[in-house]
Amino acid sequence: MEKKITLASESIASLVFGPADEYLRQIRKAFDVRISARGEEVKISGDSDNCAKAAKVVERLEKAGQKRKGISPEEARNIITQVSKTDLDPSAYSIEVYSHKSVVEPFTDGQADYLKQMLENDLTFCTGPAGTGKTYLAVAMAVSMLKKQQIRKIVLVRPAVEAGEKLGFLPGDIEAKVNPYLRPLFDSLEDLMEYGQMRKLMSLDVIEIIPLAFMRGRTLNEAVVICDEAQNTTPSQMMMFLTRLGRDSKMIVTGDLTQVDLEARNKSGLSDAIETLSDVHGVGCCELSRNDIVRHNLVQNIVKAYERRKEKLVEKVKREGMI
Repeated sequence: MEKKITLASESIASLVFGPADEYLRQIRKAFDVRISARGEEVKISGDSDNCAKAAKVVERLEKAGQKRKGISPEEARNIITQVSKTDLDPSAYSIEVYSHKSVVEPFTDGQADYLKQMLENDLTFCTGPAGTGKTYLAVAMAVSMLKKQQIRKIVLVRPAVEAGEKLGFLPGDIEAKVNPYLRPLFDSLEDLMEYGQMRKLMSLDVIEIIPLAFMRGRTLNEAVVICDEAQNTTPSQMMMFLTRLGRDSKMIVTGDLTQVDLEARNKSGLSDAIETLSDVHGVGCCELSRNDIVRHNLVQNIVKAYERRKEKLVEKVKREGMI
């Protein structure tokens, strides 16, 4: 099989190829393909699956170069690693958004399963460590459904629980007070649509970003409702949230069960809901792992280090006969 890719410009091509064509050599080695470049054109030949993956790396490198006007060696290695460890065709799970990205695609098999669960179920739970795309892909799915006019509203929800430190009194109106808790949701939205468009949709109440406490008593029809950081809900809060689901709506609940900031005596509403509802028809559950981390490569190493430390502590306690 042979694939040809024409890059946007010679300057972008030089970024994609890397210093002295180093990135092309890494692609050739990672996927066992023949790859040549002249000007803005790249030719890739070899096994069909490997060619498709190598082409996907080139496309992602091109997008990275267009967005940041530069590609670091570490970023190139991360993209090659992410594509090489997945067996899926990302285009089969691509979702349309408003921004310059045009489409959002999964980087890993775990992320593809997450998108599949969201498409097939009206309620989806997703757990996993930081950097796996739990929130980002949920917001992307909501934005895509809004763009296709499959829904009329997006509601993004977070419990207002502090991660270890006390923020104290916050001045301003309600939006200013809850902004620190909801900022990650704003960040995802800003990456998926133009800022002006986002603010307009928010002013029209098409996009609503609110604390969990403001959900009581509501019924949300024709909407995608996302509860982020749901590990910090109590079981009663989670039940209250889940029963807001209206007709022609979807709910997506995300969280990291290793980062519960509730007081020790309180059980996480996320783990309680998964235990209770995992066998209910129409409910999807997806568990992402450190292999699905798509942030800086160091994030994956940090998660690994903490997991190893936890395992060692458990082994030590067992040896000492304390459990």
